[in-house]
Amino acid sequence: MAASIMERLTEIWEQKSARRDWLIGIDSDQFSQQSQQLFPALSQQQPRPKILLAESEPVKFLASFTAAVAANCPIFLGNPHWVESEWQQVLKLVQPNIILPPSAQHGFERGLRRERSVERYTDNLNPIPSAATASIMIPTGGSSGKIRFAIHTWETLTASVTGFQQYFGKIAINSCCVLPLYHVSGLMQFMRSFTTGGKLAIFPFKSILEDYPIDPSEFFISLVPTQLQRLLQTHPTWLSRFHTILLGGAPAWEELLETARKHRLRLAPTYGMTETASQVVTLKPEDFLQGNNSCGRVLPHAKISIQSPTGEVLDVNKTGAIAIKANSLMLGYYAETGNQEGRYYQSDDLGYFDDRHFLHVVGRRSNKIITGGENVFPAEVEAAIRATGLVKDVCVLGIRDPEWGQVVSAVYAPRDAGVSSKTIAEAIANKLSKYKRPKHWVAVESLPRNAQGKLLGSQVMQLVNKKQH
Repeated sequence: MAASIMERLTEIWEQKSARRDWLIGIDSDQFSQQSQQLFPALSQQQPRPKILLAESEPVKFLASFTAAVAANCPIFLGNPHWVESEWQQVLKLVQPNIILPPSAQHGFERGLRRERSVERYTDNLNPIPSAATASIMIPTGGSSGKIRFAIHTWETLTASVTGFQQYFGKIAINSCCVLPLYHVSGLMQFMRSFTTGGKLAIFPFKSILEDYPIDPSEFFISLVPTQLQRLLQTHPTWLSRFHTILLGGAPAWEELLETARKHRLRLAPTYGMTETASQVVTLKPEDFLQGNNSCGRVLPHAKISIQSPTGEVLDVNKTGAIAIKANSLMLGYYAETGNQEGRYYQSDDLGYFDDRHFLHVVGRRSNKIITGGENVFPAEVEAAIRATGLVKDVCVLGIRDPEWGQVVSAVYAPRDAGVSSKTIAEAIANKLSKYKRPKHWVAVESLPRNAQGKLLGSQVMQLVNKKQH
């Protein structure tokens, strides 16, 4: 079972020499010292202060995070790279008492410049729900233009760890983290190693080298598809040595999966989200290497049903909305009505279970394009375009049209300068029905994506609108 935060912190503080090697790539002594210093300072404050943690240095982030949670302080994880408009949005919502690190105060003040004085934001006007004491608020939804915070607790996060342990049959989990710690995908790598007594190696993705001081065969590594694609081009042998490569954050395309399979990578595609404290479905590497391209089977701490628009549970091989119930499910969104605890979370994703209980995700309800009365799911069109081998990246979306309601449009990054939209259109002509083929094409050098590889939808739409005008 996963250890409590105080059990693990006490072990590290009291037996520092014995636990010195649990952090790799950053200073474990520095972590111990900083967390020990911050914990009493926070635990003595009444009421507990709301903390906004926007720390970019991993050791300081982890020390601040663990000390704040151990002191029972509500903590909001922040992106150090937020721009002014995002600071304004977050600060109006959170109204923190403490911002860490102090240098982030400059962004804080810029965000307030047009709103109100700093003092007004120390009034604690948005209390944490009583059911969510010691809450951990994790940001989500930034790509849609509205940042929200999913309310988690130590219990929901460790429930995710326990399910992961049981599924993979591991007691101590060693993680190699190259993803941001403020994001659920990075945070949960810390949680798995910290609570199970495993090791945590933290390295910047841009500095990945084959001579990292770890034995990859003992480690899990989490990647998003764009990272996997880059590493397959530069470090395929190093990747092939990992115990398991967890893949999530954005849909992976078939060509990428086939390339990974050719290199015999122990890939484990996953399905999960911030709201579920990372993965609730995972494909085991053995199944992937045998040709399975699904998201895998449901982890022990979760339940998933496929539902019709009226809420009816659908049989196998029937596509519907994915509904999730899990011990790791968030309690709700901060400052929004409704408590999710104990209920099924209605995701925006569409999928189905096959007759072997593997989950297949086919797209998102909100992305569905209705053109001339026909339904088009972008994932299908994107897969067909990627399969041509003519593009490096692609995004399909619907654009308003007075005649058709919406028309299918594609924003793509060509593989080389000789690739045109006409070339791609001809290549998919016998792969998709006519109504599914893009009517508008926008060529770009690269598509806007965040650090986790997710498309920034509003920026993609701006590219399309600019092309139209």
